[in-house]
Amino acid sequence: MSYVDRLRQSAKEAGNIVCMGLDPVISVLPQSDSPVRERLSQYFAEIFHRMRLEGVSPAAFKPNLGYYASLDNPREEDFQGSLALADILDLLENFFPGVPVILDSKRGDIARSSGNYAKEAFECWKADAVTVSPYMGTDSVIPFAYEDKGVYILNRTSNPGAADLQNITSIDAVDEKDLYPMYIAVAQRIAHWAADHPGIGAVVGATSMKELGEISAYYAGKDIPLLIPGVGSQGGSAADVMSALKAAGYELQLARINSSSGLTHPWKKGAAPEGWLDDVMSAIHALFTEAAI
Repeated sequence: MSYVDRLRQSAKEAGNIVCMGLDPVISVLPQSDSPVRERLSQYFAEIFHRMRLEGVSPAAFKPNLGYYASLDNPREEDFQGSLALADILDLLENFFPGVPVILDSKRGDIARSSGNYAKEAFECWKADAVTVSPYMGTDSVIPFAYEDKGVYILNRTSNPGAADLQNITSIDAVDEKDLYPMYIAVAQRIAHWAADHPGIGAVVGATSMKELGEISAYYAGKDIPLLIPGVGSQGGSAADVMSALKAAGYELQLARINSSSGLTHPWKKGAAPEGWLDDVMSAIHALFTEAAI
């Protein structure tokens, strides 16, 4: 099954277009004397078990590799963070079979190096999709275009500094005739790549609704998946995203609205409250309802 078809299927089965980010912050998790690997695995296992009991599932999951790799101490032969990620990926296979997993690693390098990063994502971690930077161009991006896998290319991101480069006016990357903001030129290049490599999609943040509307309208009807971060702590609204996608005529089943800390530790700072799991489930139900299809 193609990655695009998997997105349609998982959205239909979940009844929503939520992507659940899995980006643990150790300092806000429930107190424990267990090693990092065990602590993270137990934490997410509790959440996943409760989700299964309540019959809810997102339409994708997205662990950010940096949150786990930063917990390793390779010079001391300590890989607790990476091993925890491996455990969590195993849990996802058991609790939510068939739900796509997007490895958020934002890779992109010269062709041979990109090939190694693609192998890391798809063959080592066995992810279904990966995030990629387009800055180095075609030979940097295409090594990630594995058959039936997804590639989300950074298009108009949700971080505050995105406009520094992404909104610069530039000559269109494909026809070189008209002036566009850089994010439109990148969108056109993404569409050009996706025409030959189905599964290539775009990362477009929920914090810039004007840009999201323009880009989703451009992608409408082109089978280009959208990964939309920025909902929750970054200030984006799932309701606004849904309205923008509908207004643009974009196929909702191909979009994934991501929230990470807003779902897995919605108290953000300080010690986890006594009823932390209830807080997590309340946040999950609220977003799943807002992004229902």
